[in-house]
Amino acid sequence: MTCRPELSWTIALSIGASLALAACTESEPQAPPMQRALVALEEGDGFGAELALREMMERGTPRENVAAYLGAAELLQGQPVEARKWLENGAFNAETSGRGFHALGRLEMREGRLAEAGQAFDRALARIPQDARLWVDIGRLRYRGGEQTAALEAAEMAVSYGPDNWEALMFRGQLARDASGMAQALPWFERAIAARPGQLELLAEYAATLGEAGEAEEMLAAVRRIAAIDPGYWRGFYLQSVLAARAGRYELARRLLARSGETARSAPAGLLLSGIIDLETGNYASAAQQFDRLYRQRPENRRARDLLARALAMSGSHRELVYRFGDVATQSSASPYLQTLVARAHEALGERVEAGELLDLAARSRPKRLVAMQPTGPFDRRAIIDPRSGDDALSLVRSYIVDGEARDAVAVAEAFRKRFPGSADALSLAADAQLVGGNVKKALQYYERSAQVRQPWSLTRRHAAALRLAGREDDARVLLEQYLAGHQSAVEPAAELAQMYLRAGETARAALLLDAALRSGGDRDPELLALRSVMALRLDQPEKARQFAARAFAIQPTHPASVEAMAMISDQKLRDLLLAKLRMLGRAERLARR
Repeated sequence: MTCRPELSWTIALSIGASLALAACTESEPQAPPMQRALVALEEGDGFGAELALREMMERGTPRENVAAYLGAAELLQGQPVEARKWLENGAFNAETSGRGFHALGRLEMREGRLAEAGQAFDRALARIPQDARLWVDIGRLRYRGGEQTAALEAAEMAVSYGPDNWEALMFRGQLARDASGMAQALPWFERAIAARPGQLELLAEYAATLGEAGEAEEMLAAVRRIAAIDPGYWRGFYLQSVLAARAGRYELARRLLARSGETARSAPAGLLLSGIIDLETGNYASAAQQFDRLYRQRPENRRARDLLARALAMSGSHRELVYRFGDVATQSSASPYLQTLVARAHEALGERVEAGELLDLAARSRPKRLVAMQPTGPFDRRAIIDPRSGDDALSLVRSYIVDGEARDAVAVAEAFRKRFPGSADALSLAADAQLVGGNVKKALQYYERSAQVRQPWSLTRRHAAALRLAGREDDARVLLEQYLAGHQSAVEPAAELAQMYLRAGETARAALLLDAALRSGGDRDPELLALRSVMALRLDQPEKARQFAARAFAIQPTHPASVEAMAMISDQKLRDLLLAKLRMLGRAERLARR
């Protein structure tokens, strides 16, 4: 019998592969089940850990020796009911009890039982006091419970016990991002990635932070790295959608966002992205639905409010726009953009008087001072005697401030701060009340403590105003410089700092900063364009001054800043006409105040 050469070669390869596999098996025996389970848990493989642990139980290992790890494995697989069966009664042996109570605390926190989670973490801490991951979860629990300053302390403990632990470093980076901005957070994420290069959640946090810092190329590289590790990872799809939307590829962004899953789409950031995609592709009714969901989740978010108003206007829902935002548009805290949208809606409904009044309000220069904000939504303070939630405390303090009852505002805010001494929100609310009450020194103390944990622009703006009120102009300037270093694409802080430079005679520096603000999205603001025109004149750049003034005037010819800028660069005849228009706008402002 003759053999076919190709068949003989195939058989030889098969025999060789079998011998090699046997040799490998003999030289590298399988690790013990417990070791395999621990490695799997470390890598986030709950199913692999469960297989190894159940193998141990089949060999006679007592339940209490593996219950802690099996509960953790079920949690990793998203099976909280099964996890509770292993964890709830606390039947762990002495060696694993710390891990068991830690896993139980995670389970309780996941299900919103914060008090029970705290008790479980306390029991774990008594057994494994130097466990970095435990301190991370304690920090996250404190943050959710309104103890943000204590959360920062827990994060510091986690890093001290685990200087190379990626979870501790990532959590510290997230807190740094809240308090100091994107630039200060990036080194923490980079340290964490060096410790665990392929961790997807960590890479996603890093990519998102790069995007917010304006580092588009670096963000793209991080997103590609995520896709190379796991092409189906949901946050990878979401981040790709963000990049596509920023590049103007909205249909691609929509498809990528759809693949990210319901969790991403229903989160505030997902709703915002989905609404913007719908706006840019002409699906105005759908955009209004997305922004409405976002606004209901974040009623204090002025951007969400203005985007919802824009979507309603573009979808032709004029009556709904007036119904929802007519009263808000008359308040001093309303943006000129919202006032103009509501005015145009009144016009479309034939209500010319209301439209004219709102257009006059929109044409007024925005106040440079802080203004009191009304409580969000319908609010009756008689129904609240002792506010327990942050929303109730905020609304009650605001109502007292708007009505000029500073003493009551201080009393409520101080009581709330003492009830939640570690809350950044309680500290900022108390600072606002103290500022209105005239105690600038105490207000500054509270603002500074709140900013150590979380520093949104609204807080920084009030903090800077309090510093100026205390005669500390240089400190206010440093505060804005520090904020802008961490939020380099922020428009309002850049514009405010540019005005400070201009007042100090540093016109060239002010112009560079304002140019950055215009590139970051401020190029539709007539006040910023008019201010840039003034700077160009001071720098002896008349042609640039004319260009900026003309752009401001084209965007909003009724705005006093636009008129003033055009008056500065026009000939005498046109200047007289513009000054007459400016005087007319002044009369409109006085009528609006009545």
